[in-house]
Amino acid sequence: MSDFDIKTMEEKVEKSLHVLKEELGTVRAGRANAALVDKVTVEYYGTPTPLKALANISVPEPRTLMISPFDPKSIPEIEKAINAANIGINPVNDGKVIRLQIPQVTEERRKELNKTVKKMGEDTKVAIRNLRRDANDKVKKMEKNGDFTEDDAKDTMDDIQKAVDKAIKDIDKIVADKEKEIMEV
Repeated sequence: MSDFDIKTMEEKVEKSLHVLKEELGTVRAGRANAALVDKVTVEYYGTPTPLKALANISVPEPRTLMISPFDPKSIPEIEKAINAANIGINPVNDGKVIRLQIPQVTEERRKELNKTVKKMGEDTKVAIRNLRRDANDKVKKMEKNGDFTEDDAKDTMDDIQKAVDKAIKDIDKIVADKEKEIMEV
């Protein structure tokens, strides 16, 4: 056949799905989730450091996130970083650990969150469709250059479409699961 590699496109699709999952993890659904603080970066001895590298993050209760720093002296910096991350939760520290109490989410806020989740899903679908367009353009160009027969090009484009269809189905499932989680009281 030729040097067109559908695996490369599938890897890019997987990366897009991974990014979507990460983004959805940061959406607060009224339940404590360690992913809420995944993107928090702490100024630790002058170096921006991910919170995960400075502390254990656990969920002792459904609405409580507990951050246990490895170095208790870093608590003020961690608190400052959580406030700066703008996640909408005030940290409470007792000198040893920091607790984040996740507030109950109102029905109206749940609907807003669902809209946000749907938009994230749609944005990911657009990215996947752009990957499909780029891959199809590459296949057409290769067919025009004689690297592909017409049948090979059609088969490859069918494979590309199958990969895209599977990804869209995966996105719909991921989004539906997150919406379900948000709507749980």
